[in-house]
Amino acid sequence: MSKDKEKIVCFGGGSGIAKLILEPLKGFELDLVAITSMVDNGGSTGALRKEFNILPPGDIRRHLLALSEAEEWKKKLWNFRFAKDLEISPRHFGHNFANVFIGGLEYLLGDFEKALEITSQFLKVKGKALPATLNQVQVIAELEDGSLAEGEDEIDLGQKHNRNLKIKRVYLNPSGKAYQKAVEEIETADFIIIGPGDLYSSLIPCFLAEGMKEAISKSKAKKIFICPAMTKLGETQNYSLKDFAEKMEEYGISLDLVIYNNNIPSKERVDKYMVEMKDEFVLEPPKIDENLDEKFIGEDLLLSTGEIKFDKEKLIPVLRRIINI
Repeated sequence: MSKDKEKIVCFGGGSGIAKLILEPLKGFELDLVAITSMVDNGGSTGALRKEFNILPPGDIRRHLLALSEAEEWKKKLWNFRFAKDLEISPRHFGHNFANVFIGGLEYLLGDFEKALEITSQFLKVKGKALPATLNQVQVIAELEDGSLAEGEDEIDLGQKHNRNLKIKRVYLNPSGKAYQKAVEEIETADFIIIGPGDLYSSLIPCFLAEGMKEAISKSKAKKIFICPAMTKLGETQNYSLKDFAEKMEEYGISLDLVIYNNNIPSKERVDKYMVEMKDEFVLEPPKIDENLDEKFIGEDLLLSTGEIKFDKEKLIPVLRRIINI
């Protein structure tokens, strides 16, 4: 008896995976599952989390929207932001409707799973958006001098720590347990796609809850890592492609394929992008090592002009060849 659909499990947070992977793949006949780390603690999410002791809705709301087949007004409402002039924390303004909706449901029902079920129905989600853990956890980065950067927002955007120091390791506090339903999806996956996204604040935290890396290790799925387009001060400065892959392996994720951009933008374009985006943390494309083995797949993956980001019109065909859809 043949299987109806390939099961694709995607790991990451932020807008990258939502826009680049989930939205485009939603159009194919796939069993699509998105898993996020649940360590977000900045901005609207962080404020709601602190006040109401709820799980962070910030990243999973993006996955839910990307998988949504709801009416356009619901999608617009999902992204609506109240009090846009109110700076909740540095660089973060206002409350997102989706954060309030998910967080309010969890607070009133006392049950994140039920809140997620109701939200998925409201947005007519095709596939599943799941948390990596249902425990209240924070991600901590230990730097090479032994000092700590505490919380996803501090690792990602904060300036309380010395960003020139390398990250020695990241871990969860408390450790947390992997969400069983997420584990079950991993164990039955055909393909696991990791990224794109920031290595230490977005991707690796997905695998830190107890039982998560073991589930991925046991899974027969082909593990695909999409290497970030740019390195980042405070996380991956001076990283090469092999550095990224080796760090994933260090955290127990044995990779079958590493997809990377091989069309390196000019220094002028990089400099212009950094000025226009006012992003002092973006640095340069990862160094391309010599004598890469066959698991590394290099393609022209960037937008042709403007922002130095992946182009889904270039990335999705590469994934389609691998997944055979």
